[in-house]
Amino acid sequence: MTSTLEPVPHTRVEPYATHDVTNQPPPLAPYDASEDTALLEGLRREGAGWAEDDIRRLGLRAGSAEAQEWGELANRHEPELRTHDRYGNRVDEVDFHPSWHELMRTAVAEGLAGAAWADERPGAHVARTAGGLVWGHTEAGHGCPTSMTYAAVPALRHQPELAKVYEPLLTSREYDPGLRVPTHKRGLLAGMGMTEKQGGSDVRSNTTAATPTGEPGVYTLRGHKWFTSAPMCDVFLVLAQAPGGLSCFLVPRILPDGTRNTFRIQRLKDKLGNQSNASSEPEFDGTVAWLVGPEGRGVKTIIEMVNCTRLDCVMSSATLMRKTLVEAGHHVRHRSAFGARLIDQPLMRNVLADLALESEAATTLTLRLAGAADRAVRGDAGERAFRRIATAVGKYWVTKRGPAFTAEALECLGGNGYVEESGMPRHYREAPLLSIWEGSGNVNALDVLRALGREPDVADALFGELALAEGADARLDAAVSRLKGALATASQTGARRLVEQMALTLQASLLVRHAPPAVADAFCATRLGGDWGHAFGTLPDGADLDAILERALPAGV
Repeated sequence: MTSTLEPVPHTRVEPYATHDVTNQPPPLAPYDASEDTALLEGLRREGAGWAEDDIRRLGLRAGSAEAQEWGELANRHEPELRTHDRYGNRVDEVDFHPSWHELMRTAVAEGLAGAAWADERPGAHVARTAGGLVWGHTEAGHGCPTSMTYAAVPALRHQPELAKVYEPLLTSREYDPGLRVPTHKRGLLAGMGMTEKQGGSDVRSNTTAATPTGEPGVYTLRGHKWFTSAPMCDVFLVLAQAPGGLSCFLVPRILPDGTRNTFRIQRLKDKLGNQSNASSEPEFDGTVAWLVGPEGRGVKTIIEMVNCTRLDCVMSSATLMRKTLVEAGHHVRHRSAFGARLIDQPLMRNVLADLALESEAATTLTLRLAGAADRAVRGDAGERAFRRIATAVGKYWVTKRGPAFTAEALECLGGNGYVEESGMPRHYREAPLLSIWEGSGNVNALDVLRALGREPDVADALFGELALAEGADARLDAAVSRLKGALATASQTGARRLVEQMALTLQASLLVRHAPPAVADAFCATRLGGDWGHAFGTLPDGADLDAILERALPAGV
């Protein structure tokens, strides 16, 4: 049969103009995560200028395309729980993507875990915090095990014979993954198990029971923990009810004879963010544990660990702010709308400058807290008192600002920022964790009240710090006066308001002393003087946006 269809003439396909990609920013990486004037100035000011070359080297590595990809892959390929091996034996292991191990290997080697405790140089803890502020540009989840390892050391020192065995391994710069006898490894990681499902932050309601064995200092535990992150760590500090009351214990995953300690991981948490890091519910049943500190003093013992991890919450929030500010600044420098680059449009400049103020205030406070921690470790009683109150204040406020900040930075990218491959949604999901971890906002606000009521020297330390900027700015002087009045009528109902006043006044005093006039004046005018709206991007007309942005945004981005 002959076809009656006429042949279709050849049609030349024209290129689609809409497929030409224009007006999009190039990839941010590689960039220098340490190109942050406020960070480097704080590093020097707080006694760790000797570490600047290392911080700059780490910043380049953090901003490399390779390290940025590690962060993305570690979150795309989440950890997986294996409760049993192929033969049916209980193993309770967590498998991670190779990128996680690369991130961890770098973090431990760079001293971001426990190494600062073995470094006798003044400023070692400041250098560690600065390292976290730049290496955190990769991703946040692996900061959990490094933070807990760092924090475990001072708590473990309450039991010197245990510290003698484990501290050299916890302060090692070698990442040695895999469950083996702890003393046979080149380096260890530590975790923490405090909360239980019936009490959460109210750890005194814990029901996990600790039963003494015939061996001095050795107990067996029975109970269930509700939120134990990083279950692949080698050892854990946990709370349990001993005959003498709530006590702290060291629990190794592998016992000295090579057998597995009972640490049954019931499940991994399906979390909003922090997805690269495994968070678990372990069950103890005849689990062997060693007492750390006296019976009945568990909270007092483990609070040393909590204070350290709270500082890291402040650090991680400041890191997220800086990372998302850099991402937003990069986008608006390369994106045009309505006939001009976004960076050149006045309202966008106001938004970015406002974010820059918040970021610098967070970074400056973080490094001041790290300096206080470093000097407190070396015996400075005044710094110890300042650290006691200021860390709780910073933990409350900086972590509270994180979600609003990251949302505004994401919005600078418009719809592009709402898409997963931009990376901004991951940062946004991460931000709320830091307010919740190691005590939510209410817990930290009440802790400030508790410190004021029980330790009179902490208020003196705080106002001593604020007095260093006295007379430099009338708005700051007025805020200090208001704060003194607020302390006289402090109540639980008003605890959040009081702690917010403390945080803003402290941040302003640091900026007045250490930041350029444009930064300090804009911060005091808005955060203390009331010349501000309710959202970012509401700086007054007189603010020197050019000076603020020139300081804040890396030249190479």
